[in-house]
Amino acid sequence: MRISKNKLDLVLARRCMALTDLRPHLAPNTLVKIKNGDELRTKTVGRLAQLLECDPADIIQDATAMADNV
Repeated sequence: MRISKNKLDLVLARRCMALTDLRPHLAPNTLVKIKNGDELRTKTVGRLAQLLECDPADIIQDATAMADNV
């Protein structure tokens, strides 16, 4: 799964947070993967959603957007 940068930015803004605020909770390489738009494990997406108190669907790329990137 890939995280949508726009969706993530919106959720972070709603919580007055920056991606760097997640440093204590996520491994540095995970933050780099999120920033670069790389694939993440389902478990990692779920953990990120828990940290942001949102549904995973609120932050992942849509299937159509992923198909456009192939």
